[in-house]
Amino acid sequence: MASSLRKLLAKIIRVGELTVSGPDGMQRFGQGGGRRLSLRFTDDKAEEELAADPALKLGELFMDGRMIVEDGDIYEFLALVKDNTLSEGLTFGMIWRGLSRMLVAQFRNRVPVNHNRRNVAHHYDLSEKLFSLFLDEDWQYSCAYFNPPGISLDEAQLAKKRHIAAKLMPNPGQRVLEIGSGWGGMAMYLAESSGVDVTGITLSQEQLKISRDRAERRGLTDRVRFELQDYRDLKPQTKFDRIVSVGMFEHVGRTNYSNFFGKVNEVLDDDGVMLLHSIGQPTIAYVTNPFIEKYIFPGGYIPALSEVLPPIEKAGLLISDIEILPVHYGTTLRHWRERFVANRERAVALYDERFFRMWEFYLAGSEMAFTHENFFIFQIQLKKARDGVPNNRDYILEREAALKQFEVMRKPLEPFLF
Repeated sequence: MASSLRKLLAKIIRVGELTVSGPDGMQRFGQGGGRRLSLRFTDDKAEEELAADPALKLGELFMDGRMIVEDGDIYEFLALVKDNTLSEGLTFGMIWRGLSRMLVAQFRNRVPVNHNRRNVAHHYDLSEKLFSLFLDEDWQYSCAYFNPPGISLDEAQLAKKRHIAAKLMPNPGQRVLEIGSGWGGMAMYLAESSGVDVTGITLSQEQLKISRDRAERRGLTDRVRFELQDYRDLKPQTKFDRIVSVGMFEHVGRTNYSNFFGKVNEVLDDDGVMLLHSIGQPTIAYVTNPFIEKYIFPGGYIPALSEVLPPIEKAGLLISDIEILPVHYGTTLRHWRERFVANRERAVALYDERFFRMWEFYLAGSEMAFTHENFFIFQIQLKKARDGVPNNRDYILEREAALKQFEVMRKPLEPFLF
């Protein structure tokens, strides 16, 4: 008797070819003409578990080694499923689990508890050696900017910093706040390229330690400082000429957007400018993917632009520019995943085989979101004064050209010390 999973696959897989083997024998699905992959299940319960709850169990079974991709890789399998339509294969159990998760998510949104530090620590306080396996030389853990196409990851991450700095328009002597300062790369770039004084805030103990060490080794402690601080605790009397936030907004939470932009308005100087860089999705989602929520980014939420713009307006801030980057993160994640997989032995030595597969699935699933689900990056430039930025976008290219000249003369980045 065919398992529930195989009945489901028979409905779903039309384009491409998928071979499934396990205790129930081997079976092929699809009519060819696309990707060709093979899956093997190691026990008779695995197929039924996957059919009952694919949103969670797909990642868990792969992570636990109970589902093995033998021909192709996990990204190719996820892409094959997305190449075909899923709506025809939805079962009552899938719909019920989806609705129940939606209800739980809505309850949490309406009874908020501040777990920000715990949630950040879950991901960002992992061993720094782990991130060194796949990030660029400056440890930029956000979307790179592949302009022009075909440049290396290091070049694209530098282009990202340059693009953001050009939009931020910092001038020597100004005070800059970075909300979510990571490992310090953006703050140091701004300080060295533009002569500004930068305060970076983070909730990660490990990132704080490393960023402070990096600033000290580059001789920047007089104008670059990092603090373990929640943006909500910023004092209203402390004003900044510029504010930048890259890859942090996804952790704010949809019920806190008004508080976030209210605080930005409170601490941004009257002629100040902010640049917000975040992942976005094409429509409002009422629940986060359960695997990502449970294992990777607890408490995270990727917004739709329709959820972000109203609280900006309510806070009294003016939107001066919005740029959508639709493909760059997919390319970034491809680089990260390929680097991570190439360093499999080192990753397993740091943690174990299960952890490696968990992160491989996370990187592959994230890449697939940008290649198959229309996720994107948005950069929103905000101001308080009507004439806070130029009235055309020519200044961006002009500033990028000047920053390229700085980069030629910049002191090389030091390797990380472990």
